[in-house]
Amino acid sequence: MSIFQKLLGSGDIVSKGIDLIDSFHTSETEAIEAKTKAKTDLLESYAPFKVAQRYLALIFGFTFVASYILVLVLFFLGRDITEVQEIINAFKIDWIMLTIVGFYFGGGAFEGVMGKKNK
Repeated sequence: MSIFQKLLGSGDIVSKGIDLIDSFHTSETEAIEAKTKAKTDLLESYAPFKVAQRYLALIFGFTFVASYILVLVLFFLGRDITEVQEIINAFKIDWIMLTIVGFYFGGGAFEGVMGKKNK
């Protein structure tokens, strides 16, 4: 009898073989859980970047709005604004702000479009 057990395997080996075959098969529920976990892990890894992105957008947004208000106030007070405009043009605040807003909102729009395309 022990010869047959050695040739065919004991019940423990057969059950381990069945478990191994079962581990190769992934059910739909397991696949969905794995994809969901991967997405949440990715979002958690982007969290520090998103915070820094918001701070940069706020800092440059404040600078842009403050310079815009400054030029408007000086204009309505009847002051010469050419020097202020030259400084604003030298720093290219408008292009910097446009780029930041583009990356800030464009990144989310791009991710949304790619997310719908991949489904």
